[in-house]
Amino acid sequence: MIGAAFVVAWAAEAAEFLMSQGLALAVLALIQTMPEFAVEALIAWKAGKNPDMVHLAIANFTGSLRLLTGFGWPMIYAVAAFFSRRRERRPLRSLTLADDHAVEVLGLLPPLAYFVVVWAKGNLSLLDAAFLASTYVVYLAILFRLPPRAESLEVDEDIPAVSRWALSFPGGRRWAAVGGLFLVGGAIIFVVAEPFLNSMMSVAVSLGISQFVFIQWVAPFISEFPEKTSAFAWARRVTRAPVALMNMVSSNINQWGVLSGLLAVIYCWSHGDASPLPFDEFQRLEILLTILQAFLGWIFLASMSFETYEAVGLFLLWLIQFVMPSSRQHMIWVYSLWIAVELVLVATGRKRIRVFLAFSRAWKARR
Repeated sequence: MIGAAFVVAWAAEAAEFLMSQGLALAVLALIQTMPEFAVEALIAWKAGKNPDMVHLAIANFTGSLRLLTGFGWPMIYAVAAFFSRRRERRPLRSLTLADDHAVEVLGLLPPLAYFVVVWAKGNLSLLDAAFLASTYVVYLAILFRLPPRAESLEVDEDIPAVSRWALSFPGGRRWAAVGGLFLVGGAIIFVVAEPFLNSMMSVAVSLGISQFVFIQWVAPFISEFPEKTSAFAWARRVTRAPVALMNMVSSNINQWGVLSGLLAVIYCWSHGDASPLPFDEFQRLEILLTILQAFLGWIFLASMSFETYEAVGLFLLWLIQFVMPSSRQHMIWVYSLWIAVELVLVATGRKRIRVFLAFSRAWKARR
């Protein structure tokens, strides 16, 4: 699994010279989240047959998203900060995003905003699935219009040897080599995902971990292992840490937009009709908590930087939920209050939302 994670990461780094960086990361994120999609599909199918399984589908979905934002984003910052101090002998104050990264930041907002509607009505229908999937299609369409990486391959010595090898071929053979890396890495992830997950499930059972806790926290950590491996490897290079962060943001986008829609489709297929996937009050609480955490993270990135206090705050709030599951209700108020504070800072001009201007510059630069 570790080897496959590195192979697809090398493929994505080479693909940046053939397509936009964002599109390469979107392809990478889809391959990396295949285990997560497989787990959710299986749970959604069982939920359609057994109503008692519905809460597990929401547990895995919300746990996965909260893990990405609350653990994954801060750990990328932590790894980059550690290696910045170790190699460059200076502290890392923030991760600064490039203009092109505005596409990922803005791409997270539409499915996140629509999920407020899903939460409010208390179910996830096929119509919701269609709308959420369409937001992802629009996101990919915009990425298709952006140019590939402009830096010279010969000048950038930081490019891994495998990526250089794939790019050493001329014309169509270069595309074939990069595609082959994606294919090989993705095939390995697909083949080993189920036995890898099953082995970890056996360990969880032997340790006496409850089914709900396993589905919400342990299973997402395992199924998202490929993307964490490649993202942390990029973060070690410090200058690639913003790319690592966008790798995870791209995973957030496809899970909010595609994975959620997959839940509705497979649930209806298994259930035998077009009935929406229902949420009880506890599940709606889980969804609301996940929305608030994601929106707070979005406000942080909308400034086109990721600061130290933001990474620490996201991690500590996630850690409290992980250690004290009973704190969920309190965490809703904490996230809400922090969001209110950030919005006041924006309204008073003490913090700027730069993502829209950055997107405008990136869009004009494509010409």
